[in-house]
Amino acid sequence: MELDDRLTIETPEGVTLELTLAGLGSRFGAAAVDILIQGVVLLAIVLALSLAGSVVPADLGMFAVGVGTLIIAVVVVGYYLLFEALNAGRTPGKAAFGLRVTTVDGTPLSLAAVTLRTLMRLIDFLPAAYAVGALAIVVTARNQRLGDLVAGTVVIRDRQPPPPSSVADAAEPLGWDTSAISREELDLVRRFVERRRALDGDARGRLASDLARRLRPRVRGGEDLDDESFLTQLLAEKQSR
Repeated sequence: MELDDRLTIETPEGVTLELTLAGLGSRFGAAAVDILIQGVVLLAIVLALSLAGSVVPADLGMFAVGVGTLIIAVVVVGYYLLFEALNAGRTPGKAAFGLRVTTVDGTPLSLAAVTLRTLMRLIDFLPAAYAVGALAIVVTARNQRLGDLVAGTVVIRDRQPPPPSSVADAAEPLGWDTSAISREELDLVRRFVERRRALDGDARGRLASDLARRLRPRVRGGEDLDDESFLTQLLAEKQSR
């Protein structure tokens, strides 16, 4: 890792990516937003349970408490599982601060990894306000809390993509044969096209060249296009199917 908190990884497809790691401040801001949302949901649940408790028989009171505790646990744990596993590593708090969870080796974020880092929040939160997690973020080379270390994940800065209509610069499908391009490879191309304007010239050209060099042999079409135009057209071809 470089001194400016950047992480360079090589994906399973052989493409080198340079990622900017999220710092302590932005991660705490994102966590505060997520905790606030969970707090509102839990408050609504508690009020509903209190109302229900006033009308159920007294002998069902302990049962209601047990059900309420289970619901609260499901909300707290399920919140992170739902958003991080199904929303490309972004909870509402992370999305608000332009952050995303990803793996340290560039492989797709798995449900197992999300589950591990979620359960480790119980330790990261100790003794209060994520004190253990904050210390780990400060002292680790990749700005990882304990949950990240156990799950093999990092939190990176990830700008939100532009509207879908502008992602491929309105490229029109030309009927290329792109059947050999996998979903994971398409995701890499999409991420490049969405973020390319935020990259400096050298990084942008190098990444476009790496991607195009590996994908061109498996696509019928685009031999006369430069690397970036080829990737943009490839994305348009796959999106049209």
